[in-house]
Amino acid sequence: MSRPRRKLRRLFAARGPALPSPAAAGAVLAEARGLHVRLGRREVLAGVGLVARAGEVLALVGPNGAGKSTLLAALAADLRPGLGEVRIDGRPAHEWSAPELALRRAVLLQAAALAFPFPVEEVVRMGRAPWAGTPSEDEDGAAVAEAMAATEVTAFTGRPFAALSGGERARVALARVLAQRAPLLLLDEPTAALDLRHQELVLRICRERAAAGDAVVVVLHDLGLAAAHADRAAVLHDGKVAAEGPPAEVFGDELLSHVYRQPVEVFPHPRTGVPLVVPKRAGTAFMTGT
Repeated sequence: MSRPRRKLRRLFAARGPALPSPAAAGAVLAEARGLHVRLGRREVLAGVGLVARAGEVLALVGPNGAGKSTLLAALAADLRPGLGEVRIDGRPAHEWSAPELALRRAVLLQAAALAFPFPVEEVVRMGRAPWAGTPSEDEDGAAVAEAMAATEVTAFTGRPFAALSGGERARVALARVLAQRAPLLLLDEPTAALDLRHQELVLRICRERAAAGDAVVVVLHDLGLAAAHADRAAVLHDGKVAAEGPPAEVFGDELLSHVYRQPVEVFPHPRTGVPLVVPKRAGTAFMTGT
């Protein structure tokens, strides 16, 4: 066992955190109430309210700078709001200790960086640190293997994390989050560095975790992925939730055109009925030589 891993295990084991209880379907695992967040002189969130429920995938969508990542950080209790409250598992987030929070929510950041050349399996195993000294510690090996198989990173178990491509690192980082086995998953743009196949893989994993009873909150830029995989979508605009509900209900031409400042058309997929969002473009004439 590496020295950093031993230190993590001692930290979590020494404090004896309270373990989470299984959540009923539909139970609120995270809630934002009237959140106001300022970063510098700019108000990034302005009175945001939102809930994440067990058994659902909630997509946070909106243009750059709308406040999606800031809202996710606030829900994770990694960012303290200036006004308002975040509750996790029924309690104000600040009342949980760091080890107790780590048992209740797992966070995937946009950038996955490590200062040391840890092998892939060791990076994934870091997700098990919160369970040190608990009965679930016996599940470490199975949790790591299952997470690596789900994200298709088993083949480079022993490779240094730093030697991976951007997409491979993103999948290893997701495997670490899955190995943590927290009931609330907070994922910030998990598909950004991925090819088409692995984008679909990640969103299928989100759906599977929700089906197993977890609450999944995922920041997405691809409205098609959000429409296809999310139970609910929250459209953020200028630091507020402009609309929230099932994608088929909230993804409308007028709203999205206004929020993104780009004319779009929304129409149902001819086979599945899932909303397709397409930018309006001027017709292009193609000429062929003779």
